[in-house]
Amino acid sequence: MPDRQVVPDAQWSADADPVLAAVDVTKHFPVHGKDAGRLGTRRVVHALDGASIGVYQSRVTALVGESGSGKSTLARVLAGLYPRTSGAVLLRGRTVTATRGRALRRHVGQVQLILQDPYGSFNPMLRVSTHLERAVRIHEPQCKGESLRARTRELLEQVHLRPAGQFLGKYPHELSGGQLQRVSIARALAARPAVLLADEPVSNLDVSIRLGVLNLLAELTRDGTGLLYVTHDVASARYFATDTAVMYAGQVIESGPSEQVTGEPAHPYTRLLISSAPDPARPAGGERAADRGQPPSLISPPAGCRFHPRCPFAMPQCRREAPPRFEVGDGHWTRCWLFAQGRDTPHSPRREPS
Repeated sequence: MPDRQVVPDAQWSADADPVLAAVDVTKHFPVHGKDAGRLGTRRVVHALDGASIGVYQSRVTALVGESGSGKSTLARVLAGLYPRTSGAVLLRGRTVTATRGRALRRHVGQVQLILQDPYGSFNPMLRVSTHLERAVRIHEPQCKGESLRARTRELLEQVHLRPAGQFLGKYPHELSGGQLQRVSIARALAARPAVLLADEPVSNLDVSIRLGVLNLLAELTRDGTGLLYVTHDVASARYFATDTAVMYAGQVIESGPSEQVTGEPAHPYTRLLISSAPDPARPAGGERAADRGQPPSLISPPAGCRFHPRCPFAMPQCRREAPPRFEVGDGHWTRCWLFAQGRDTPHSPRREPS
């Protein structure tokens, strides 16, 4: 097997620099109650530990993993909603330091978050027109009167809610889930953002309308907008995203072009995640993620590789040392000791004894 190269964390998988990036971001939440620990030894939830990801202009980057892996936390750190414990967030190559006030508003104007539940993100007492006009006034204070009304109609047209006048006077409960999620996207577009962070944007929608919303999000990247698509559905990432990053227990463990990550997964967890996704073309009876136990506690994560308690290829080194990033090829990398120099890959039947 050819030697694998260890990849520095600052190296990105695409030719261009990312518009928005997380570099070795760590986010710890203090534990309260009976699990908090003794005074002076406060325990924390290791929600993110050294997570790095890049979002590129005119590209869709999917962030996939099981529930509780840290996907939504990373999206909220990128959006500026959670202060990071350590690491850096870069917007157009510059470190983001804003945590409040005008600086945070400028960041939010460039990075907009689309939430999972559209009904929970709107005031049910206000009409669609009020929600959109308020968003426009925040980001374009000079827009007033007829210009403001024209801008709200333009936003609804942009998300394919036509005729726009039919939706402006409605309340959130009068719209379907798909229509309201499109209004949520329109509200985000009021800022004319450089990046959209879509956190499970279709998981609460009927299967029949999910594709339409995903196609809309993909369409919005054609004008240069970058999109981070947070999902537990690796199947949709396979067909929808340009790049795919895989999270496990607060860490990004594999990343690269979607076709490579989903077609030739390097990390054993990615292989297990893909085998768990519904696929009518795959024979029944394959191993699923639940068959390998549950993810570890993020209050006391395991030493070494965090996946080793569930990994069929675990070696003694996996229990002792956290793996660095290894280059697989063509922008595809993974964190797995099986890709250290001279080791067999998960595709090989041989492995070292445990």
